Amino acid sequence: MKKENTKPILQTEPWFDDMEAEAVSAYIKEGGWITEFKKTKEFEESIAQFVGSKYCLTAPNGTLTLVMALIACGVGPEDEVIVPDMTMVATANAVKLAGAEVVFADVERENLCLSLETILPKVTKKTRAIMLVTFNGRYPAHLGKIVQFCKEKKIWLIEDAAQSLGSYKGGKHLGTFGDIGSFSFSVPKIISTGQGGALVTNDASLYKKLKLIKDFGRESGGSDHYLSVGWNFKFTDLQAVVGLEQMKKLPWRINRKKEIYRLYQEKLKKCSGISLIETNLEDTVPWFVDILVSDKKRGALIEFLKKHDIGSRPGYPALHSEPAYRYKGSFPTTEKIAEELLWLPSSSKLTDEEIEKVTDTIIEFFKK
Repeated sequence: MKKENTKPILQTEPWFDDMEAEAVSAYIKEGGWITEFKKTKEFEESIAQFVGSKYCLTAPNGTLTLVMALIACGVGPEDEVIVPDMTMVATANAVKLAGAEVVFADVERENLCLSLETILPKVTKKTRAIMLVTFNGRYPAHLGKIVQFCKEKKIWLIEDAAQSLGSYKGGKHLGTFGDIGSFSFSVPKIISTGQGGALVTNDASLYKKLKLIKDFGRESGGSDHYLSVGWNFKFTDLQAVVGLEQMKKLPWRINRKKEIYRLYQEKLKKCSGISLIETNLEDTVPWFVDILVSDKKRGALIEFLKKHDIGSRPGYPALHSEPAYRYKGSFPTTEKIAEELLWLPSSSKLTDEEIEKVTDTIIEFFKK
């Protein structure tokens, strides 16, 4: 191996620079009130234009966007929502916050997403919505069949596309296939506003409901006339100023993320002991570089990487087995993936040399 680089290689990190600092400074100097106003609207319009959606609405974080989507669809007590067992817990927790019951379903090994085959056994008369997570920018093999099924059965399809900004299927952006799509701008995402999320939809009626939910249920800002029950889920112009600068960098980051994934693929394709999830980089922008570590060696590999100042992170657990849920059922694919999934350093800031150090270290580990 080459001489060790003394700089730690983090599993992920945000990337802000003088552009964000200067934009925030200029906004404050101009007398901006920081609360949600014109810059937020500009940020929402830039997202809608990028993903090809008629409407966009921002909120404090991705979890709240999912809650808002469920409430706008009329999901609540006595309803069931199908959620993938392999996802960040926010997907399931949002269902709980909306007052509905979580019904977990297994995922496909090929893409770690729900399939129609795993959904169908979970559908009951109480099924009101399906939360489709496009895991790491990947989509189900038969996404069109899921969309069609939901339309036929009058089940709401909400896309948790938190990890999918920049990812497409057949030229159509993920998050725009269902009734509502949700994106996240938390620190590890391809663009970040610290915290923050956005909803997109082409349905004017749903958009109107989302606006009421977000702003106390009032018909307009500053009004004390309330058309429905709502909450204070507003964004801030300060976040939007940062987000607008991040959006300018998004095309470059999309290309770089794909380059990073290709480099990992090339370096690790002959490494015994791990496998890569097949990824169509024409469509998909991987949020994290993910590998599957076999033979229960994931923990040892994490420690070996740590000794070489390389950060990594286990993938999500099988949510049904977590103490928060204790959900009974058989989820063989999720349980297997949960034991093997590992996220490697994935920041857009990674250099080719850093990627080489990571991959060389992994290869060294499996040669022991």
